[in-house]
Amino acid sequence: MSKFVAIVNVIAWSGFWAFGYLALSADVDNSGQMITAAILAALGAGLGMVAYFWLVRHSEATGYAKKSNQLDAATRNRAQSQGSV
Repeated sequence: MSKFVAIVNVIAWSGFWAFGYLALSADVDNSGQMITAAILAALGAGLGMVAYFWLVRHSEATGYAKKSNQLDAATRNRAQSQGSV
């Protein structure tokens, strides 16, 4: 499943860059082409971000990447009550 999401991530970001370029380089007189390309670029960016965040969460959960340095709620509350944070 993670390989499939990684492929979706690459395709989505490729679509973002390709359609983003088309939206920016489209002729001003052809607003339909510009809007369509901008919408497709936005969809590619959104899908790319969702896939990227899924991959990050999956790699932390499986131990492939080290976990972030965030404190759990109990430790954070204890540190704040002591005034050390």
